[in-house]
Amino acid sequence: MSHDEDHIASTREKLVRMANQIATFFHSKPREEGIAGVAEHINKFWEPRMRRQLFELMDGDAEDFDELVVAASAKIRRPITPAEADTKLGLKAFPADIAASQK
Repeated sequence: MSHDEDHIASTREKLVRMANQIATFFHSKPREEGIAGVAEHINKFWEPRMRRQLFELMDGDAEDFDELVVAASAKIRRPITPAEADTKLGLKAFPADIAASQK
């Protein structure tokens, strides 16, 4: 495994661990309050790039995530992709960007 692959794997593991730690705290609350608390915490303290990675992981396979994180995902703000941001700003996408966004 290359250094880049190690970094990606460790980032993935860290995001899963952090999200699950938040959920662990909120398990002490009533379920709906816990779901809202997980979502509020992630919306408030995670930058868009982290939330984008969270959704990429959850969209791929959410089995490593605590069920409270999965339930809260409906209330977590899903950031737009860099390509979508460029489009909103009126910037022209390059062919490589278009191909990467379609993967």
